[in-house]
Amino acid sequence: MPLPNRVAPDGRLFADPARGLLFGNRGGRFHDPESRDLPRRTYASRQWICCVLAFKGRRRQVWGRGYTELFFCDEVTALAAGHRPCMECRRSDALAYRTAMMRGAGLRAPPSFPEIDRRLHGERRVGRDGRLHHLPAADLPDGSMVLRQDGPGFLALKGGQALLWSPAGYVARMKRPPGMAWVLTPPSTLAALAYGYYPLWHTTA
Repeated sequence: MPLPNRVAPDGRLFADPARGLLFGNRGGRFHDPESRDLPRRTYASRQWICCVLAFKGRRRQVWGRGYTELFFCDEVTALAAGHRPCMECRRSDALAYRTAMMRGAGLRAPPSFPEIDRRLHGERRVGRDGRLHHLPAADLPDGSMVLRQDGPGFLALKGGQALLWSPAGYVARMKRPPGMAWVLTPPSTLAALAYGYYPLWHTTA
């Protein structure tokens, strides 16, 4: 039985056999290592990161006594859910993300990663619920994730297209939506995407 440790673009956790391209965590352990059920609280701290699947030969018991391991279809999904690149296993990506975010947000100096985590936490949640941002679809950079307007689901924007998300990859291509869109990707990450940060896409994109 798959654990409820797959992450949807809106930050929800669910069970699915698809493993995804990246894994990560939310600052510690919030699952019960005995029952391994989906907890009510789905994060331990503001440090939400996305990591490579393999690093220095480390092996872990998933949802054991350590932190709560999570899995993402790709980085576009992780960024939409409010995560950012890990400074340990993805250092060059984390620094590139910070530089692009600084430029896009008009900051004078590179923020610390704890400061980035504070910014993202305020942008991705309202209490226990996820936060959406109502923005013009035409202004959104590639790698943004929005709610589908004409039905259920999530769309990742790339060029003039919108790719329909699934846990195992993108399953349909549509036109980029017109008008205003409900955006899942936090504004600080939108700034990074607009100023040169290129996320890891699933091969189906």
